[in-house]
Parts: sequence; C-alpha cells; structure tokens
Amino acid sequence: MTIRWVFGRRLGSKEGFSCLQTGEHARWSFIALVLCLLVGSLQGQIAPGSGASQAIGSPNTSSAARPAFPPGGAASAPAGYVLGPNDYVGVEVFGEDDLRTNGRLNPEGNLSVPLLGSVHLAGLTLTQAASKLTELYGRDYLVNPKVNVMLLGYAKRRFSILGQVSRPGSYEMPESSPGGIDLLEAIALAGGYTRIAAPERITVRRQAANGDQVFKVNAKKFNKGGGGGFRVEPGDTITVGESIF
Repeated sequence: MTIRWVFGRRLGSKEGFSCLQTGEHARWSFIALVLCLLVGSLQGQIAPGSGASQAIGSPNTSSAARPAFPPGGAASAPAGYVLGPNDYVGVEVFGEDDLRTNGRLNPEGNLSVPLLGSVHLAGLTLTQAASKLTELYGRDYLVNPKVNVMLLGYAKRRFSILGQVSRPGSYEMPESSPGGIDLLEAIALAGGYTRIAAPERITVRRQAANGDQVFKVNAKKFNKGGGGGFRVEPGDTITVGESIF
C-alpha cells in the first residue's frame, strides 16, 4: 500500500512503470558519471615521461655523441714521443666533423689528411704535428682552426745490436717503452755481453734527418753508477766492441 502511494498509482499501472524507467535511467547515468571521473583521475596519474606518451619518431636526445676516436682511446705516449712510419694516429678539427680522420703513417712517414692530402708527420711530436696541421688548414681552408693529434697505436719499433753480445740481431722495443729503452736493457735483451766484450767500447749509430749520428759510449760508467745511462731509440744500431788483450 505504501509503495502504491509513492508513485501515485499502483505499480501495475502504465504511469507507475514510466516512473520506474525514469529512476533506472537516472541511476545508470549516475554510475556512468562516476566511472568517467574515475578514469580521468587515473589518466592524470600516468607519468608524462613514460614510454606510452613518447611520440613515435621523436628524436632520441639521450643517445651519446659519436666518439672522436675508436673505443679504447689513445695510446699512452711518453712525453716528447716522436712519430714514425706505421704509427696509427687520429686527427680531429674542432667543429669540423667531416675533417676527422684516423690513419697510419705510411713507410715514408706521411699521413693522408682530408683537404690537405699527404702530409709528412714523421719526426714530429704530437704537439708539433698538431701545429703543422693547424697552419696548413688555416692557410687556405679554415679560420682559426683548432687541431688535435692523438696517438692511437704504435708501430713496431726495432733496434739492432751487433758485436760481442750473446744473441746479436734485431729486437722489438718493449711495449712498455716503445719510444726507447736504456742501453743496458737493450744489451740484456740480447743475452748480455760475451766473455770478450768491451763495455767501454760501444758504438751507437742513429739515423737523423740531417744524416747519421754516431755516439761513442762507455757502459762501464753506467755499471758503476757514474753516468745517467744512454737511451737507445727505435732504428738505432748498437755495436759492442771486443776487448784487446
């Protein structure tokens, strides 16, 4: 009886049924509104930097810049290291990626450099080589160029030792000292002196741009601690003299 008077008619009447339909529509509309609000709230909590929000084809700003030189970096060149044939070097011109190059000096000591062609670098330190390339680029091509030259790999450096040593022949410089070693270390590599060797009569011949240089060395002074030693450089030829009885 109470239900009938709420709708004004009996529930079985047409008007009562109409009222029920209106109530159902209102209830479903309210549920739909709540769901819309809930979905909007969840979307607002998604991090703007997530992968889902990144546009396809957008530039990847996190990718690292192209390295100036190959992985592994430059070789550890000693101070004042002089470039020679077959040394592997890298050349970089600041702000000019197209001029960046890596290459090995040919047997004549020349390096093929973009725009400049073949440039002779053997006999120069890394600093001197960079200065030479800076001058050549600035002369005809670039304004105030900044050039960097790095040693990426050593050529095999050898020296020869003859005369009164146990194993005369040609030897490679140790990897730890590619630019040169002490004379006594070089003799040790050849097995040391023979029984009739004369350490005070050692000759070292060295090739230079202005002709061969010849050094007379008394290694006995080094053994007694009276001298600073003698540095053997790549390409040197050592001859250990024989004792005169």
